[in-house]
Amino acid sequence: MTAAEDILDRAAAAALSLAADRPWSQVSLRDIAQTAGVSFAELYARAEGKAAVLDHLATRFDRAALAVAPAAEASVHDRLFDAAMARIEAMEPHRAALVAISRSERLVVSALRFPKTARAVLEAAGIDATPARLAAMTAVWARVLQVWRDDEGALNRTMAELDKRLKQMASGLEKVGAGF
Repeated sequence: MTAAEDILDRAAAAALSLAADRPWSQVSLRDIAQTAGVSFAELYARAEGKAAVLDHLATRFDRAALAVAPAAEASVHDRLFDAAMARIEAMEPHRAALVAISRSERLVVSALRFPKTARAVLEAAGIDATPARLAAMTAVWARVLQVWRDDEGALNRTMAELDKRLKQMASGLEKVGAGF
């Protein structure tokens, strides 16, 4: 791990800790640096604002999806489901902080990260992220994330929504000739 990654990982952990304790709008980059135990100058050199820290955090969660080793014989649906659920399970321990952050950010700001996550899920499943597939998976991710925010416990609603949306996505892509 590089020094830059270490600083950003520490900042991401600090951001989650702070967001769980107080409104995200009241958390500054300086607060994140202090909680992370790094100098403000070091953090600022790698992240000019809270959005950059959140982008790094999103990348860390995306790695959970990318780490899934899909079985060659698994269906496209199952590979996508497994990759998306790996991402969600990585987020789960940080639910309170992530929900607080998403409620504080404007939907448009949060949604800017969705295509990157959608690409990670597609690629993790061994599927080329064509423009049509990327757009469809982004829409699936956005809806599943909405359900996840309110689905405390065993994630039954989240899994059911993901299953349903992936089936709709496959059907829709097939209709426009962009299927799997």
